Amino acid sequence: MTSTPAPAIAVTGLVKEFRGPDGPVRAVDGLDLVVRPGEIVAFLGPNGAGKTTTLDMVLGLTPPTSGTVRVFGKKPARAVADGQVAAALQDGGLLRDFTVLETVELTAALFGRTGPVTPFLERAGIAQIARRKVGKCSGGQQQRLRFAMALVSEPDLLLLDEPTTGMDVQGRRDFWTAIRHDAEAGRTVVFATHYLQEADTYADRIVLVSHGRLVADGTAAELKALAGSRSLEDVFLALTADDARGATYPTTAEGANR
Repeated sequence: MTSTPAPAIAVTGLVKEFRGPDGPVRAVDGLDLVVRPGEIVAFLGPNGAGKTTTLDMVLGLTPPTSGTVRVFGKKPARAVADGQVAAALQDGGLLRDFTVLETVELTAALFGRTGPVTPFLERAGIAQIARRKVGKCSGGQQQRLRFAMALVSEPDLLLLDEPTTGMDVQGRRDFWTAIRHDAEAGRTVVFATHYLQEADTYADRIVLVSHGRLVADGTAAELKALAGSRSLEDVFLALTADDARGATYPTTAEGANR
């Protein structure tokens, strides 16, 4: 009898509070979420919705106040140490005086990887600037470099925070072609983005959060039907409006059973 594989991400009752001048501030408020292996999931929400904080907890970078996070059935730190999880975050992590090639080679060395890193540069679309100093790279090129660094460990789960910021239209198209290729090979991808068209076009499923809570979960078509609109932007605005604070929204029928 074949056992069912563990979810790529399983979050239950997740809460994260930070100390504020007027008392605790709840950035994530009782979040429940399951992501299955091989899915491409868009994680959407307005600024301050708790997206980045949730990704940080999935990566083991910050502990939850309460609730649990499991990655492939393991605690996040264990999954990261085993090379199953990697991330391309929006800021930091780059040394300006290193070349693109040296940066990826250093990352490979940290993972104990041997052999040329050119295939990772090619998959990220930056092989042609391998000898360029990181400080001389554009914002979009630096995002591609972070993507190449994340690929080095050949992770089972890839977390992306605003991955195409600074890229031009062709760069974004090439990036998502590479992501789709990886997903077809079995890699799970979770990405936070402000580009709603990217979520609409490339995600198998969209998870929408507001004020630290899940407000909708389903395919783009399901979410549009939920809001009675053809536009994902209309869905986003309707379910994350400031006057929606404290309200409870139904997920789609399928999303409610995930």
